[in-house]
Amino acid sequence: MLPALELEKRPARRSEMRRKPIVIPSDSAAVTAAVVMRLYVVGGAPNSVQALANLEAICQRQLKGSYQLEVVDVLEQPLRALADGVIVTPSLIKLSPLPAAQIVGNLSDKSKVQRALGLEEKIW
Repeated sequence: MLPALELEKRPARRSEMRRKPIVIPSDSAAVTAAVVMRLYVVGGAPNSVQALANLEAICQRQLKGSYQLEVVDVLEQPLRALADGVIVTPSLIKLSPLPAAQIVGNLSDKSKVQRALGLEEKIW
């Protein structure tokens, strides 16, 4: 019998992901509204770099620090990407607040990203 595939159980190295701290406001309702996201990229590929830049610009303008972003390089952690059902990069997954959402591409369509994140559209 073949052994079952085991997902990586070790924590990712700092070089494999970037985390943005969640700013904890005094209002507990705002804490639950913090957006938690995971962006799957392929190293320094142009679309991956562009997706990260586009996402960070949207988050800085609209979420103002009330978000957590984890960047996962699928070259370093391919099983983790497969476990989340990611087969195309760059892919952004919004984990919370619910409903969860996934968007693929370089995230240049701001209105599409805002809808996926549950944000109201603002005029840029």
